[in-house]
Amino acid sequence: MSLNEQPTSINRRKFLDLSTKGVLVSAAALTGFPTIVPSSVFGKNAPSNRINVGAIGTGRISRGHDIPGVWQYDNALIMAVCDVDSRRADDAKKLVNGYYAKKTGKDAYDGVTAYTDYRELLNNKDIDAVLVSTPDHWHAPIVIHSVGAGKDVYMQKPASLTISEGRMMADAVKRSGRIVQVGSQQRSSNQFRYAAELVRNGRIGQLKTVYVGLPGDPSGDAEAEMPVPKNLNYDMWLGTTPEVYYTEKRVHPQVGYDRPGWLRCEQFGAGMITGWGSHHIDCAHWAMNTEHTGPIEIWGKADFPKSGLWDVHGIFRTEALYENGVRMVVSNELPNGIKFEGTDGWIFVSRGDASVTASDPVAKQQAAKALDASDPKLLTSVIGPNETHLTVSKEHHGNWLESIVSRKEPIAPAEIGHRSCSACLLHHAAMKLNRKLYWDPKKEQFKNDPEANALLSRPQRKAYAIHPLASAKKR
Repeated sequence: MSLNEQPTSINRRKFLDLSTKGVLVSAAALTGFPTIVPSSVFGKNAPSNRINVGAIGTGRISRGHDIPGVWQYDNALIMAVCDVDSRRADDAKKLVNGYYAKKTGKDAYDGVTAYTDYRELLNNKDIDAVLVSTPDHWHAPIVIHSVGAGKDVYMQKPASLTISEGRMMADAVKRSGRIVQVGSQQRSSNQFRYAAELVRNGRIGQLKTVYVGLPGDPSGDAEAEMPVPKNLNYDMWLGTTPEVYYTEKRVHPQVGYDRPGWLRCEQFGAGMITGWGSHHIDCAHWAMNTEHTGPIEIWGKADFPKSGLWDVHGIFRTEALYENGVRMVVSNELPNGIKFEGTDGWIFVSRGDASVTASDPVAKQQAAKALDASDPKLLTSVIGPNETHLTVSKEHHGNWLESIVSRKEPIAPAEIGHRSCSACLLHHAAMKLNRKLYWDPKKEQFKNDPEANALLSRPQRKAYAIHPLASAKKR
């Protein structure tokens, strides 16, 4: 079945009409979409082998990382952009048209459509796949809606705002059969894969402790209410989260694409524990072989701002114990990166001087070595043919596009991304409650702890609420 055909049990227009009542993904809607293979990818009579892509959210990460990450491949075409800020949507349209004009030599290239409502973009039957580069609180809702509309997805991390909606997202992806890549691009860096292989193959003996160092975020002053810019649909930008007054530093700059203020507001995310934690804890899980589970005990503490607009955690140290006996320590007072400590030595891995955007909150002059070890000989060790070899990905967006064609799981699938994000949110819960928590990774519930379990979800505004998918059937 191609995207140009109507699904058998519910047509695409009806699905989008239903969704305007909220980010509605009911059991009936999801199960109405069988596995859809894009007509532009397969078929002898297909017009081309091109994957048509739409970019949802066109801010700093999208312009500097995700859009260029896709347009570098000849088998992909960015044909649509979307942002609730019409000025940003228009900027993105000019950016992409300008790139393709230069690439094709056509000065008048105008092949990009700009939207301000992602649901309209999803209604475009010519779009095979989407990039989701929105603020954190919109990640899971848009992914759920996108796979329900038959699109493959590249989503920015963290996977979700809460553990509850992350589980709904991962389940929706599994039911849909769509290809979803989480933007944990460190998995596509050679040093992170090699470090994980060294640990998995016992080069440092039995793994005992993992130290995860994250960047920090400063607090800020109180900010006065401001008029909402005419070019911004602020109500939709808030999405599932509560109504609060507009001020520019709560959202994003109206001029330029510097690091946005929402990253430091707990209403829209958890701060660096998920912002960079989703990267490092994901790679730690990769090396620990705990990608489909999580810790069983978590404890720690953190400082939180007592005033001002920006209220995510400050200095913190949290710890977790896994069922295999490995202890994980996470803090922004540790060197940025991951240190694996075993009975026979240690390995440290980080991005080194690499950055995703110019406004990454890590100064290059303070960056640690990309790969280090207690014994330099560890870093020349060859992984033998009969040892554990992890998936090789040369580039994260390229790996996603390859998976769209092959229909094989990408290097950072939704379920693994959810588990990485969940672990981060468990550390965040320990920060908030300032006591030891006991977690059941199979049930994804805290044990005998109603107060902690209340943190698994958040109240959602009715117009944008994600509905549970408990009754949906697997295809």
